[in-house]
Amino acid sequence: MTLWPKKSVAGEIALVTGSGSGIGREVSLSLAKRGCHLVLWDINDEGNQETGRMVRSLGAEANVYKCDVTDREAVYKVAKSVETEVGKVTILVNNAGIVSGRQLLDLSDEDIAKTFDVNTLAHFWTLKAFLPSMMEVNRGHVVTVSSVLAEVGIPRCSDYCASKAAVKAMHQAVAREMIIKRKDIHFTLVCPYLVKTGLFEGTSTRYLQALKTRPKPRAAI
Repeated sequence: MTLWPKKSVAGEIALVTGSGSGIGREVSLSLAKRGCHLVLWDINDEGNQETGRMVRSLGAEANVYKCDVTDREAVYKVAKSVETEVGKVTILVNNAGIVSGRQLLDLSDEDIAKTFDVNTLAHFWTLKAFLPSMMEVNRGHVVTVSSVLAEVGIPRCSDYCASKAAVKAMHQAVAREMIIKRKDIHFTLVCPYLVKTGLFEGTSTRYLQALKTRPKPRAAI
């Protein structure tokens, strides 16, 4: 029993970033089962090709692209190739993400910048690449994969928590911009708990433990 009927996505062109493994692969397979034409983006070409084979084994179409979503110009270039070779993307799943798993003072400046490049700024580049065509046809759906850690910080994930909080706020802001413009483009924010995909190995992954170890409250001065 479901609370409401599932939206039909048969025939839609769905682009998933970070589709070579983990959540991205599972989302891709789920969309394939529901009749989407998948466009798979990942810097991990081997894993992404495997996802493509899995999608096709379900009877769905898949176009696989190696793309570094932190490279703004590469995103725009590959996006143009997608439109030429496949068509206009109507479902965008911004899923690509990384976790450093180190305490703040153990992170290099480059580590922090890389986390924000993948987890936050890449969402800006893909939205700028695909949102205009959705606006043109007044139809589309954007899915942003944030995290429960956008709401609470845990040790060894300071950069990850901050990047996911930032992308959550950006998602909400852009969704409201589309409402103001009266565009029929839907936005879905997903904040998963920590999923066992290998990203969080070595981190403190217990949500309740994080709450127990939060700093003691102090009176404001």
